[in-house]
Amino acid sequence: MPLINNLYFKFRNFLSHNFPKLYCFCDARKSIVKFFISGCLGGGTDLVLLFIFHSLFKFGVVVSSSLAFILSFATIFTLQKMWTFRNQHHDKTFNQLIMYFINVLICLSANGFMMHYLVNGIDIWYMLSQVIVNCLLGIFNFIVYKYIIFRKVNYETDCQEKPIS
Repeated sequence: MPLINNLYFKFRNFLSHNFPKLYCFCDARKSIVKFFISGCLGGGTDLVLLFIFHSLFKFGVVVSSSLAFILSFATIFTLQKMWTFRNQHHDKTFNQLIMYFINVLICLSANGFMMHYLVNGIDIWYMLSQVIVNCLLGIFNFIVYKYIIFRKVNYETDCQEKPIS
């Protein structure tokens, strides 16, 4: 994480000095910007692995896409939990992993279905198809991560016993 944090702060400083209005816009939406950066890193990992599995190892496009998707999600989970949403609650990690795993299964199914449809049904190039699918799943994942998996928990109110009505 120190490397990513260092790059992030250099990028922030560059924006604040050279593009102050853009910096203010992005600073007000930190979690979206960090999610985008993490997603781009994960998406880049996904595309590189897709290329390796499909073009070099000659696996089918759906198998290649699925393998790349699973492997890149491990990177994305760590970045999202620790960096994007600053979720340092280690006591919640097991539950988050379970919810994350369920989300991965949903997204993996959607990834395979959409890749099959775009590549075989509409005849879109497999790399462009994966970019489209990654963008759609990225929107879905931001909502799931922010409001379900890594939601901010108010320990003072959530840990108190609630009166029985």
